[in-house]
Amino acid sequence: MTTTIQGYDPRTGSPTGPAFPTTTPEALEQAVHAARDAFPVWSGLPARRRADVLDAVADALDAAATDLVDVADAETALGRPRLTGEVARTTGQLRMFARVLRQGDHVGAILTPADASTGRGDIRRMLLPVGPVAVFSASNFPFAFSVAGGDTASALAAGCPVLVKAHEGHPATSAAVAAVISGELSRAGLPAGVFSLVQGFDAGPALVRHPSVRAVGFTGSLRGGRALFDLAAGREDPIPFYGELGSINPVVVLPAAARDRTAEIAGGYAASLTQGTGQFCTNPGLLFLPEDSDLATAIADAVGRTSGGPVLTGRIRDSYRHRVAELDATPGLVPLASGAAAQGEWAVTPRIWQLPLASFAERLEDLREECFGPAGLVVTYREVRDLLPVLEALGGTLTGSIHASPGEHAEVALLATVLRRTAGRLVHNGWPTGVAVCAAMHHGGPWPATTSARHTSVGATAVDRWLTPVAYENWPAELLPPELQDGNPLGIPRLTGF
Repeated sequence: MTTTIQGYDPRTGSPTGPAFPTTTPEALEQAVHAARDAFPVWSGLPARRRADVLDAVADALDAAATDLVDVADAETALGRPRLTGEVARTTGQLRMFARVLRQGDHVGAILTPADASTGRGDIRRMLLPVGPVAVFSASNFPFAFSVAGGDTASALAAGCPVLVKAHEGHPATSAAVAAVISGELSRAGLPAGVFSLVQGFDAGPALVRHPSVRAVGFTGSLRGGRALFDLAAGREDPIPFYGELGSINPVVVLPAAARDRTAEIAGGYAASLTQGTGQFCTNPGLLFLPEDSDLATAIADAVGRTSGGPVLTGRIRDSYRHRVAELDATPGLVPLASGAAAQGEWAVTPRIWQLPLASFAERLEDLREECFGPAGLVVTYREVRDLLPVLEALGGTLTGSIHASPGEHAEVALLATVLRRTAGRLVHNGWPTGVAVCAAMHHGGPWPATTSARHTSVGATAVDRWLTPVAYENWPAELLPPELQDGNPLGIPRLTGF
């Protein structure tokens, strides 16, 4: 068993930063017990007090941003501009959930008065925190989907202590962020068990199995997520597992748009495909074009002008190269373009291939697999209606995008009848990369994009994952939670009257 976790510089493949000891079973047990003991304290705080703590954590992370970015760039090679923006996104998420807490409608308070004519008693319902939550950090967002990311922020907002399993690709970044969070919670006088960090591969399954952990948040691969999902479901007391697992994010370009905006679409596709070296869960892995347009040629030119870069880990590099070799060997799949060769130990080169819709449909089972990196398939079609059964057969995906001209609204509506059943976010005349942190965002989708299509890992409703409903029937007024008391002392939105 590996006893230390070492970070590496993707540009050189050499170790960077200190090695961190893996969390022992005894230390993990202590962390979970501390979270269990901290639950009544943290969940018992008024929501507006928790909001103040989230704001304070956000301020502390902003103050430490320069140092955090330096550590993260050494471990991820994502570049300081990108990482600086990601810290801001992370603190923005924390502040958004603070606003959610102050508004108060996340508890879903419903009051139904007694009805003597039917014999119904007074019933009042709200959502309450589920308990300690395990969160798995993602490789591709060392801040926004990791230790202080959306899963952690939303779970803390819900009133749940959080145990974060650090990603092996950026252990020093994880430890640095955790130190900032823990320091701020300590200054607020909160018990240490409100937030904990564990390191090491074996800590993940142990957290999922632990009887005191009541829910899990995960962002990562389909294979890894499915294994943990099965562990959560196979417990003697099964618990919710909210996993974001993978997505191919189909993009359809309609004929008039392909004709009218050829250069714009080609450039946008190349930029989206290669953003972050293609390591986005919203990467446009499938692009559907009309077969009689010049867009494929323009896209080949645009992708040919891109350059590759280092990916986050040696394992991602090896997986990408293996998948590229499989696609190169696939009959009927024609190489369309390659970007410039990349420099660096873990560097990869952008690649795209082309094939007609009928051939794609014949090999759908193999070709709908996500390729994590700057690779994509360009699929040409004759009629828009021909796309419908293929899009439906793709399965669940995080996003579905359509590029159209104003005269193509009927075709857009037709495609949307399928995409709205298979994708969690529909994009019009845009690209799926980039997930805005805002109240209305939904970042989820049917399996295999996520394990629970009705939930999101980004946006205000991400907090719903960590809450469970409780109804109070004929409860003494003085014992009701403030959210359910007569007079609405907190002034929160409530549903009443029936």
